Amino acid sequence: MAGSRHLVIVESPAKARTIAKYLGDDYVVEASVGHIRDIPVPRDLPAEMKKGPYGKFGVDVEDGFDPYYIVDPDKKKKVAELKRLLKDADTLYLATDEDREGEAIAWHLLETLKPKKSTPVHRMVFHEITRDAIQNALTSTREIDTHLVDAQETRRILDRLVGFELSPVLWRKIGPSLSAGRVQSVATRLVVERERERMAFVAADYWDVTGRFAGEDAAFTARIATVDGARVASGSDFADDGTLKKRTAQVTVLTEESANALVSALEGAGATVTSLDSKPYTRRPAAPFTTSSLQQEASRKLRLGARQAMRVAQSLYENGYITYMRTDSVALSQEAIRASRAQAADLYGSQFVPDKPRFYQIKSQGAQEAHEAIRPAGDRFRTPAEVAGQLTGDEFRLYELIWKRTVASQMADAKGTTSSVELTLAKDGRTATFRASGTVITFRGFLAAYEEGRDASRYEDSEGDEKRLPQMTEGQSLEVQGLVPDGHSTTPPPRYTEASLVRALEERGIGRPSTYASTVTTIQDRGYVLRRGSALVPSWTAFAVVRLLEDHFGPFIDYDFTAQMEAQLDRMARGELGRRDYLQDFYYSDGTGAPIGLKPMVEGQGEIDARAINTLPIGEGIDLRVGRYGAYVERAAVDESGAPIEGADPVRASVPDDIAPDELTVAKAKELLERQKDDGRVLGTDPETGREIIAKDGRYGPYVTEVLPEDPEDKTPKSKRPKPRTGSLLQSMDLATVTLEDALKLISLPRVVGADEDGTEITAQNGRYGPYLKKGTDSRSLTSEEQIFSITLEEAKAIYAQPKQRGRAAAKPPLKELGIDPTSEKPIVVKEGRFGEYITDGTTNVTLRKDDSLESLTHEIAVERLAEKRAKGPAKKPARKAPAKKAPAKKPAAKKAAPKKA
Repeated sequence: MAGSRHLVIVESPAKARTIAKYLGDDYVVEASVGHIRDIPVPRDLPAEMKKGPYGKFGVDVEDGFDPYYIVDPDKKKKVAELKRLLKDADTLYLATDEDREGEAIAWHLLETLKPKKSTPVHRMVFHEITRDAIQNALTSTREIDTHLVDAQETRRILDRLVGFELSPVLWRKIGPSLSAGRVQSVATRLVVERERERMAFVAADYWDVTGRFAGEDAAFTARIATVDGARVASGSDFADDGTLKKRTAQVTVLTEESANALVSALEGAGATVTSLDSKPYTRRPAAPFTTSSLQQEASRKLRLGARQAMRVAQSLYENGYITYMRTDSVALSQEAIRASRAQAADLYGSQFVPDKPRFYQIKSQGAQEAHEAIRPAGDRFRTPAEVAGQLTGDEFRLYELIWKRTVASQMADAKGTTSSVELTLAKDGRTATFRASGTVITFRGFLAAYEEGRDASRYEDSEGDEKRLPQMTEGQSLEVQGLVPDGHSTTPPPRYTEASLVRALEERGIGRPSTYASTVTTIQDRGYVLRRGSALVPSWTAFAVVRLLEDHFGPFIDYDFTAQMEAQLDRMARGELGRRDYLQDFYYSDGTGAPIGLKPMVEGQGEIDARAINTLPIGEGIDLRVGRYGAYVERAAVDESGAPIEGADPVRASVPDDIAPDELTVAKAKELLERQKDDGRVLGTDPETGREIIAKDGRYGPYVTEVLPEDPEDKTPKSKRPKPRTGSLLQSMDLATVTLEDALKLISLPRVVGADEDGTEITAQNGRYGPYLKKGTDSRSLTSEEQIFSITLEEAKAIYAQPKQRGRAAAKPPLKELGIDPTSEKPIVVKEGRFGEYITDGTTNVTLRKDDSLESLTHEIAVERLAEKRAKGPAKKPARKAPAKKAPAKKPAAKKAAPKKA
């Protein structure tokens, strides 16, 4: 092949640059920059096709579900460039990713570029970008796998059919711009169902007793287990409605009174060891990373969202640091196993490596995609220390996580002993047993390299995993150093995080590795799910959407049904199922077979009651409604005796966005209605206009506004009538004490400060991000809201004379002052930052730890933390890179046609 010219096409420029380093001058490596074409939305179809069979979906549902593809206008230049390069090439290598999506991209490239029959075309696949892997891929090419293409394109068509049939129903019945994606709707339902559980939850109170006991060589604590022969209830014994679960064994619920009475009755009693058990403890390492487990661990350990974790992993893969990052396989190649075992032995010692290699298998029968787990690239792994000078920030942290998990997967089990003890206390006819357990790790094994994280549990184990118990023997008497009663309340099920939602989707077989990040991101971008810290909270709109889909399109939001669709796509990828037959059944089936037909289901719905869909009873006659401008609570108007007022409009109040659904109790709804039940507090009359000025509490906080006169004869549409002057209260103002003078100032904004030398007017205003000046299109932040009314023209000109500082808001006062740092000789303060509270002396910053509180922070602690941070040295800044191009919208070279097969 010497002297020939070969064109290699990959998806991304970064991948192209890395591969080009391993190929000679005879190879031209070029990026398609993602997908080059896709099914257009109907409005982008050629005019002559809009009224034809492709007009509704971009897919001909009447003739074999043939999709019509076009090249995205943004990709036409790229396609022209690839065609030009192909003219001068003797061979074409399609080297896109090895999963279904990559296979489909390769097929689209082939269909669009149309190489000459004399030009050989090879499908080149690899799961890591190293010199050996690329050279091996060149010698072991294959043809495009049309079964994989069918599975991917069918997924795309399914998503188009579901979205375009169901989304218009949401627009008509709930609100504009909503969407009903095939997988995103199911993910949203998971989050909504968890919130429903929290809303229905009733807390139960219970008490227990913790005892402190002293043996011969140490003291330890144990928790009460039984009282007078009956087991003492714990949190897991209560159902979500606050009642005890049905159990055959007798259970005693301790109250504050009974717990204190028991402690008093047992005062002075001795403890006897009545049971002692010890057994070996073994813990095995976790399997190497799949896409799902990587996203979960990156969320737990690195606080990376699913999309961010995949973006970082993509960069590591394209630059040759890790293997392909979209996979649900936990298997390692022989070379990876050898590399892991050798590195574990070198770094930790041969005793940390088992005699035989470990082999892992995925539990899911539908596992597919790439054939190996995510691991460091190559047959010898680069340690984190070796890449520290090349990778920084999230890339380094994620590489280190992958390296640790891979090496640990081939290390020895952790060994130890688990001991448990039961103690009995008896006095004056009262008997109680206490139990304690603990694990002592005697050989750390794989834990020396890595320990898997865990999601927050509803019932936390109060006993530490490595709690040590003293030496004891049965029958031994122990000193009782104290008995302490303690009260508890049961907790609702925890909300999903990105990590636990990905896990839930994976466990139910919904979606595939390549879809998890986009699914979790989409439901947030659509406003169905909001983040509160790391927790995912559904919006009220999500409640309405899920209810509509559950009530009228149940199969398409059913977990098992969605998982079965994935299983069918897996069969298609293996060549066991025909694409057209499956789509025919999915779309047209009359319900006598499976799946239920989408088209007859949509057409058979009749009239859906939009009011019922958007209404959720709160209690005591109060309803929550999802309106065009947000959620609000509503109750019929009643008189002082509580009787309905006939003909009166219902009382309504907006629900602030910061109130989560499970926080909207009857009491909270009443509070909102009470604040909104009248037309606001009358402040007085504007002397200039004679209009009444009132103060009210609205969805976005308290505000003042003028009351415009209403003319019953005025037929002008409401949207075109004059709007009342309105102004939000300043942070220093209170709704109960705001005056007419204050209100007149607020509704007069923006205030004209004056004009600059060139005649441009300068105004002072209060905006979403605080007070600011505006001159033409140039805005400058003010340091306080009071400046809006007091700043002079000269002061404003002085601000504009300074260079503009972008992204700088008015400085917030420190949360706490802690004195002078002895090293920097600067004041130490605690501030609120973008990522939480932190300690700073103006030069060195230290984030507060999870268990820190402002009250507990002292000058000594702050000095120590700052000194530790300085000793580590500054974090290395990443080399400035050109921003990674986003994967373009999947639209690209006009053509239709799908793979021609059954």
